[in-house]
Amino acid sequence: MNKNLKALLIASSVLAASIPTIASAGADSGFYIGGGVGEADIGETDTAYKVFGGFNFGVIPLIDLAVEASYVDMGTVADVSAINAFGLAGLNFGPFGIFAKAGLAEIDTKIGSSETESAYGVGAKFQFGSLAVRAEYEEYDVPGDLSMVSVSGVWTF
Repeated sequence: MNKNLKALLIASSVLAASIPTIASAGADSGFYIGGGVGEADIGETDTAYKVFGGFNFGVIPLIDLAVEASYVDMGTVADVSAINAFGLAGLNFGPFGIFAKAGLAEIDTKIGSSETESAYGVGAKFQFGSLAVRAEYEEYDVPGDLSMVSVSGVWTF
């Protein structure tokens, strides 16, 4: 047998055998918690942070469906904090994935006002087993275009 053909057959066999592993990498289902830091923007920018938890259902290969709750502190410039509830949908490409989320935010200002508004976002993640790093952008439907860009660590258990 030709050496090039033999090498091609071996490489193809290894790739075909690893596809199920690649497809499920990063599709860790179950409860997760995380925290992140970033930048909030409402005309001025400030350092912001968040903590969150959720559940990834993992019912369909390559697709993430999850629910998530979070607390966000937008810093002293915005003087805003929020408690959020999101639904997430995403695609996994091995350890890399992308996602979108939409939900509601109970937004509290330091001056005492509170209101419930819609919120949404997009992001990307890179997963190492049960640990993941994700970057995301979130937008809050309030006057002044409140948004947050963040990087978070996530642990699924």
